[in-house]
Amino acid sequence: MPHSPEEKKRVVTRLRRIQGQALALERAVNEGTECGALLQQLAALRGAATGLMAEVLESHLRETFLQSAQGGQREAKVEPEAEIDLLMRLVRSYLK
Repeated sequence: MPHSPEEKKRVVTRLRRIQGQALALERAVNEGTECGALLQQLAALRGAATGLMAEVLESHLRETFLQSAQGGQREAKVEPEAEIDLLMRLVRSYLK
């Protein structure tokens, strides 16, 4: 996952934003907010979590494939970057 200080800061910022969304959702439930508004907040929370999940997965795949390709442990018929891009398109479409 995030290895550099910049990546860690970006991920922690996203997690805090998700945490804020969850707390706002809890307040809305306690206040008796209408279902439509709750569903909208839930969709935003889900989108934020899914986005973070995709970012973590992409980071993991890039690290795995690129290390393997640089170490010569894997003989790929497709360039590692192209393979990663293809996989990420598939994963992102699945996570939507």
